[in-house]
Amino acid sequence: MLTERIDFPGPHGKLSAKLDAPTGTPRAYGIFAHCFTCSKDVLAATFISRGLASLGVAVLRFDFAGLGASHGDFADTNFSSNVEDLVAAADYMRAKFAAPQLLIGHSLGGAAVLAAAQRVPEAKAIVTIAAPSDPHYVVNTLLGEHLDTIAQLGEARVKLAGRDFNIRQHFVEDAGRHRLHEKIATLGRALLVMHAPQDDTVSMDNATRIFELAQHPKSFISLDGMDHLITRREDAAYVAGVISAWSARYLDGSGA
Repeated sequence: MLTERIDFPGPHGKLSAKLDAPTGTPRAYGIFAHCFTCSKDVLAATFISRGLASLGVAVLRFDFAGLGASHGDFADTNFSSNVEDLVAAADYMRAKFAAPQLLIGHSLGGAAVLAAAQRVPEAKAIVTIAAPSDPHYVVNTLLGEHLDTIAQLGEARVKLAGRDFNIRQHFVEDAGRHRLHEKIATLGRALLVMHAPQDDTVSMDNATRIFELAQHPKSFISLDGMDHLITRREDAAYVAGVISAWSARYLDGSGA
């Protein structure tokens, strides 16, 4: 397996990425969208992508604008900009390597791949991991106690995953404008929903909602015993193995 560092243009400037690829010709290409306020180097993104590469699927994992090594100010971003970054990543892969047939999203990244899927026509298989069924869930759950301050002052300093971030009113408003249930119901691609019953960050109800809204072909895998961020390497290896086995039915194996 090889890992290549890559920069590509995004709507808010340079986006930083890594491509994990098998030593031979990939049987397909995919994109991994990381969790809210995380980065491409978080354990789940790293080991799931590398696990898939070892099984023949090349995966591009990238930092959303304002996070990791990507350009931009996080306070200027929102769910819509995440979706635009994802589309930019797919455009880059189509031009440089091959169009992505597999889209994987973790947490809010999972909601982003559901929103972006129809703008990546070559994507045949979509995977969500611990994803909210709507981006506004993140606002209500993680930002709830700060909403009054954000509404009054236009922004608030919020501690997320041990780090401080400026969250502005446009982030809240943008999340409320998305109607992800319509995107899910008309997805038109194979869908794999993965979620842990014990997830205390994004409740299992979200996975149920996504699965019920989606049309067949769809599958559900319980990540029993795993935490929201999938912080154990053996858990990430399991997730990668399941995604590889499930998606093989939908990828054409040409790498193009």
